[in-house]
Amino acid sequence: MAHSAMSGNGTTANDDPLQTAVWRLRSRACWADAAALLPCGTPAAALQRAALLVERCLYTERGWEEAEDALRTAEALAHTDEERGAAACERGQLAYAATLHGVRDRADEARAALGRAAALVPPGAGGRALLDFRRGLLAENLGRSPQAARAAYRRAHAGATSHADPLLLSFTWRHLAGLALREGEVAEARHGFAESLRIREELGYLVGTAPALVSLADTESEPEATRLREEARRLFRLLGGVPTWLARQLTPPTPGVATA
Repeated sequence: MAHSAMSGNGTTANDDPLQTAVWRLRSRACWADAAALLPCGTPAAALQRAALLVERCLYTERGWEEAEDALRTAEALAHTDEERGAAACERGQLAYAATLHGVRDRADEARAALGRAAALVPPGAGGRALLDFRRGLLAENLGRSPQAARAAYRRAHAGATSHADPLLLSFTWRHLAGLALREGEVAEARHGFAESLRIREELGYLVGTAPALVSLADTESEPEATRLREEARRLFRLLGGVPTWLARQLTPPTPGVATA
């Protein structure tokens, strides 16, 4: 499963108190509350609000209309190429999430929006790493092209490293590890999943920690695998069943019922 990523503002002690408050709510799956803290009327706040509500859609499979409204506001307020590119990147992510969750097939819209963002956000810019990551998600999960996905994730990984974005690094580690596991490279996958989990725990990114635990469990032997999954179940229940898609991986098989 793919996950969205956004700037890690608010994750360090020296950050603006507002961003710290937004981060704490976001990391605990309280996206609407986080968005409500942001001021109205500025392009930066509108973009951040849209990004929060788009992320909520991906994790909860609800709130689509609110995300659309916030995104239209961000698009209307965007005046620079960087702002337009960031809005297009969020537009692509929302269309991707709707397609992934089976709400509506918006794959063409997602590709067009991310392509538009790529024309507006130059290589090396702060938002380019996130854009590369999301293009990787599209290639992996909608295009079924692991080679293209790996190339995009590696570009995103390099960009996140150069711009010191640990949250995005947690996503690139996770998705590169997922591709490695599909190819049978268990040791490489275990390392990537462990790095992703380490970063998320250090940042206090609770909503992303349960998926990281489950992924790492897939590379471990018993009893460690069971311990990791039990910890994931605890966090999943603590956050009220978010992310929703993780339920399928955490539900134990019914005794006596064959599973594929």
